[in-house]
Amino acid sequence: MTAGLHPLERTRRRLGEALFERVAGPHGPEARARVHLTEGPRWFPPGSAIRSVHGDASAWVGGLRALLLQSLHPLAMAGVAGHSGYRGDPWGRLARTSTFLAFTTFGAADDAQAAVDRVRAAHAHVRGKTSDGRPYRASDPHLLTWIHIAQVDSFLAAHQRYGERRLSAAGADQYVDQSARVALALGATDVPRSTAELADFLERYRPELEATPEALDTAAFLLKEPPLPWAARQPYRLIASGAVALLPNWARAELKLGGPVNHAVGPLAGAIATKGVRWGMGGARERRERGFAEH
Repeated sequence: MTAGLHPLERTRRRLGEALFERVAGPHGPEARARVHLTEGPRWFPPGSAIRSVHGDASAWVGGLRALLLQSLHPLAMAGVAGHSGYRGDPWGRLARTSTFLAFTTFGAADDAQAAVDRVRAAHAHVRGKTSDGRPYRASDPHLLTWIHIAQVDSFLAAHQRYGERRLSAAGADQYVDQSARVALALGATDVPRSTAELADFLERYRPELEATPEALDTAAFLLKEPPLPWAARQPYRLIASGAVALLPNWARAELKLGGPVNHAVGPLAGAIATKGVRWGMGGARERRERGFAEH
C-alpha cells in the first residue's frame, strides 16, 4: 500500500515493483516467497561473496554484459538463435534466468538442485548445427564452461565497478570459486576457481570467438531495439552504455560497438543506472523482500 506516503516514496516503491515485475516475471512473487521463506540449508551462507554480487543492483549491468559476451561463441549463439532467440521471448528468458540465479544463490538447497535439474532437462533437447555445419549441444561441457565464465566475469566486473561495496581480492576469488559449484552442477567439468584462473580461461576461449550475424543481430536487439515502452528506454540506455563500457576492447570491436562508446560517459552512465535501480529497490531489507538478498 502506498496511500499516505510521501510522493517521492510512492514513486520509489512503484519503481521498485515495476523493476521486480519486469525482471522476475508474472510468477515472481511466488518464487520470491519460496526463495526466502523456505526453511533449510542453503548452498551459500549469508555474507558470502556470491550473495553480495548477485544481490547488488550492479547485476543488472553485469547481466546485459554477459549476454553480449556470451553471444561471441558461434556454437552457443547458434543454440540460442535456433531454439528460442532473444527476439522470441526476451522477458521470459530474463525471468527464467533471474529465477534460476535467485534459487541457486539464495534458495534452499533442495530448491537450488531442482532449478539445476530443470535447466539440465531443457538443455538435453537443445542441439543442432550452425549455418556452416558444425554440431552443437547445449549440454556440451565446453560450451557450458564458456557460458559460465562469460557470466561470472561480467557480474564480477560490474560489481567491482558499480557495486555498493567492492569485493577484496580474496572476496573476488571466493565469488569465482562459489560460482563454480553451480556450473559443475549444470554439467561443466572444468571451471576456474579464482580470478587468475578466470582470466586464463577467457584467454583460452579467444580463438573460438567471433561475431556471427546472429551475434550482431542480438547486440542490435539488446542495445538498440529493447522491447520496452518509450518511457523506460532512456534508463535502459544507461544500463546498456554501462554494460558496453565494461566489455573487453576486443569484444566491443567484434560486435562493432567501439565507435559510439565514450570511455568517460559509459562508466558514468552505468553508475547512474545502478544507483537508480538501487534507489528504486530500497534498502537492504526491502531488496531482500523484492528478491535481492541482504548483504
